[in-house]
Amino acid sequence: MVMNKRPVADAPIAGFEQFGLAPSIIKGLQEAGFITPSPIQTQAIPVVLAGHDLIAQAQTGTGKTAAFGLGAMSQLDHKGGVEMLVITPTRELASQVADELFRLGKYADIKTVAAYGGQSISRQAELIRRGAQVLVATPGRLLDHLRAKRMGKFAPKIVILDEADEMLDMGFIKDLELIFEFLPKTRQTLLFSATMPPAIQKLAQSILKDPIQIQTSAGSTTSKDIIQRYYVIGEHERTDAVVRLMEFEEPDKSIIFCRTKRETEALCLSLAGLGFGARALHGDMDQNQREASIKAYKKGEFEVLVATDIAARGLDVTGITHVFNYHLPFDTESYIHRIGRTARAGKKGVAITLVNAREYRSLERIKHATGADMQAEEVPTLKNMEQSLDAKLVQSILDQPVRQAAARIIKTLEGQIELEDLAARAVSMLASQAEASGPDQIGMKFAQIQALQEKGGAPSPSKGRKRPFKGKPRRGAARGKRD
Repeated sequence: MVMNKRPVADAPIAGFEQFGLAPSIIKGLQEAGFITPSPIQTQAIPVVLAGHDLIAQAQTGTGKTAAFGLGAMSQLDHKGGVEMLVITPTRELASQVADELFRLGKYADIKTVAAYGGQSISRQAELIRRGAQVLVATPGRLLDHLRAKRMGKFAPKIVILDEADEMLDMGFIKDLELIFEFLPKTRQTLLFSATMPPAIQKLAQSILKDPIQIQTSAGSTTSKDIIQRYYVIGEHERTDAVVRLMEFEEPDKSIIFCRTKRETEALCLSLAGLGFGARALHGDMDQNQREASIKAYKKGEFEVLVATDIAARGLDVTGITHVFNYHLPFDTESYIHRIGRTARAGKKGVAITLVNAREYRSLERIKHATGADMQAEEVPTLKNMEQSLDAKLVQSILDQPVRQAAARIIKTLEGQIELEDLAARAVSMLASQAEASGPDQIGMKFAQIQALQEKGGAPSPSKGRKRPFKGKPRRGAARGKRD
């Protein structure tokens, strides 16, 4: 297999009209709100339109679906049967990709069907036979359909593997090899993956022909839009640390990644007891429960999703501002996929990782493997939190418009209390709703982290600089009164 590498193009160029896409596809793009192509779209679309096989290394949230979908759908000839096949690792991702391809292709009269477990097999087969041009499927369900010959005319000329490394992690490589035995030998094959472990490289050699290889980032395999920080804490301090950091950061929407189902449920209970809107997502939940939780999360019915890696694979939710690694993931690929849930669609994000001293060497391996600018920080102390909360309260008071009710109440209290005492009592009421709690100090100080790094031969953390303790006014009052 010969790989023709193309130069990295980090700066998107003019609009989508430059690519020569079908007018009906351009209309779908405009309605969906696409204006300027992302780097992966700028590089991939011409390759797809030219008919080349493609290996694209790009993170989640960079516009991969449009990158392969636009060019592929522009080539469909509507001669009957499935012409475009997209294989994804999870049910959630299959549903999301199918929805986006439908939006982009609806004016081109392109019918899209998603096929995955947990749904009626016969119903899926019927929808496919009715004339779907695009099929988005998970490996297991697709293999079931192929073996049973349920799909009628099935000879896709374009085949896309989306998030190939996740399919490797989930044990689908053997299924993929079997699937390709059913596919036409003459086809265009596109492989998208955030990382390129040896097993994916081997798969690519067997299924692609003279592929063009593109990559949207040089040097680092994590998005430059993600601020990455880590905190060295004691094993017993994890929950205190994540609560303190969430109170300080005040994320609009966040995911906390845990290693086990039991850990997600225990942490969820702790957060709920403190007034956070949190729900768990893990592999032991049935499909209806998982879909209901994800739908509620997308709609903003709660703000904190506590999830295992398996449950959150392929999760595509906009507006996630923070990702927390409650435990360090076991490998680099998992780290990349976890933090890729934030900083999507050109927005900024924050990834925070908690490690103990024993995990520090593993953290350094991930840091060097990804080329990430991952900075050490100190968990805010109780005093830091109090100063921050005081500053926010002062600003909230200054920004508060005076209501007519205030004048009536002050008039009622005239003669009963001095004005200075009244102000002190009113501020006390407000301050009691935003009191910091928990241990004074959590985790290591910079000097301790410095010693740990020197022992491990690592560079110094953040050059000894501390972030200022400041932030926006709290959205709610006491954490006990959060929604």
